[in-house]
Amino acid sequence: MGTVVCALFLMVGNLATGYLAMLAYAAQPRGPWDSETAAHSGIAAGLALALAFVTALLTWVFVKAEWLRRVWFAIPALLALSVLLRLTLLSPEL
Repeated sequence: MGTVVCALFLMVGNLATGYLAMLAYAAQPRGPWDSETAAHSGIAAGLALALAFVTALLTWVFVKAEWLRRVWFAIPALLALSVLLRLTLLSPEL
């Protein structure tokens, strides 16, 4: 029963992180005057990165308690990597 509850918590956290990352990638400025869209993309990416960190910490707790396997670390790590790419190399250009 503990495995199912832990998996549900992590699925909700990973889905929320993925949604914020999708919002960050979907925001494309319309031109050089649209600095708000670039700022909103950065905010969404920052929130996604923070949520990925929290999800990774929860994953660590659940793996340490031996309720889940180590493979669960892959999802927050991939999400954090994609968000870091959006914040650095793939940031929206004005």
